[in-house]
Amino acid sequence: MNHRHKSAVAIALIAASLVGARTVRAAESDAEEKAQTTIDKALAYLKTQQKPDGGWQRSEREPIGISALVLRAYVQDSQHSVQTDFVANGFKNLLSFQTTDGGIYKSLLANYNTAICVSTLVKANDPSLKPAIDKAVDYLKKLQWTEETKPEYPGKEGEKVPEENTGKQVVKGADDAFYGGWGYGGRSRGGGRPDLSNTQFAIEALKDAGVSNDDPALKNALKFVSRCQNFSETNDQPWAGNDGGFVYGPSDDRKGESMAGATDAGGQRRLRSMGTMSYAGLKSMVYAGIDKNDPRVKAVWRWVNQNFTLEENVGLAATNPENAKAGMYYGYMTMARALAAYGEPELKTADGKSTDWRLALIEKAASTQGADGSFVGIKGEMEDNPILVTAYVVLALQEAQKDLKAHPVKQ
Repeated sequence: MNHRHKSAVAIALIAASLVGARTVRAAESDAEEKAQTTIDKALAYLKTQQKPDGGWQRSEREPIGISALVLRAYVQDSQHSVQTDFVANGFKNLLSFQTTDGGIYKSLLANYNTAICVSTLVKANDPSLKPAIDKAVDYLKKLQWTEETKPEYPGKEGEKVPEENTGKQVVKGADDAFYGGWGYGGRSRGGGRPDLSNTQFAIEALKDAGVSNDDPALKNALKFVSRCQNFSETNDQPWAGNDGGFVYGPSDDRKGESMAGATDAGGQRRLRSMGTMSYAGLKSMVYAGIDKNDPRVKAVWRWVNQNFTLEENVGLAATNPENAKAGMYYGYMTMARALAAYGEPELKTADGKSTDWRLALIEKAASTQGADGSFVGIKGEMEDNPILVTAYVVLALQEAQKDLKAHPVKQ
């Protein structure tokens, strides 16, 4: 090859590289614009749904966590802040539900609501909210299942409390499957057993509030999270398999439960992994400071790569095909937070293809948004509520936005 030909080849390669780089930058720019446009439409819709009291609950029966999720979406958007008039009214309403012991809830789902509210208050980035945050964090720590947890639900004056809510569940030590987890709080559901969904929100709240990984609450939480993983190498529960995914929790009887059901493996009951809970498990481990090289993290990362999809909540169709999309939007939010926390944009899916989860999520959201800016899912898990689901999608897209800035699209 003569010198002139070598030069021509080099120039061609450089030109192709520049074209490729421009193509990648254009794709990234298009995705960023599409994400913000989708968010803007969604936030405009949510503004129309605010109630006169400043909240976003459609009735007294709906939890205040819905308002907290909406408010977080606003304060994480560059065009709004806690000082924006209608947002400020929302925070005023939210704080009106804080109890003397620090919890932020209305009567049920004490942990879910308080944890979600803590994260929202932190994201508001307003120093005046710190006392409320600190009180709520202390409250959350007291709800965690340890030897010191008091499981009794005393009830209101004159209320007859079901027997199963009055001390049936106790934790005697770290070997208990309940140890380190969080349930609904207030023991409002059965005996108050912990589950990974409640636990992931509590862990996120503590991390958002600046609680150290060395804090006993997070160390104990990791014990619980590890016992929700289908990874028998580190999980001592008899139902554990080895696909690396996660299940819902230990159940009241400590035999384990998964909304994806169970299989019979040679006479041994094995719980199927769930999409939402697998992302919750990954996120919780990363938030608790576990290294990517830890075998538990490597195992769930393999599961994520093999099962990534935006079309269903993986695993749930095994019990009933109609359940495939149950909790799917909650899954989008959990997935986006988990993958952003892990810090790897590219996934190798089961068919061997490489997928950038940020671009895929943005495209999916933009293509499924309603004309009024809202999103809505199927009945169940409250996902027929467009206010809740729209908040989920905005929060997921905001994670994708942040991750695109931190990790530009690869050429």
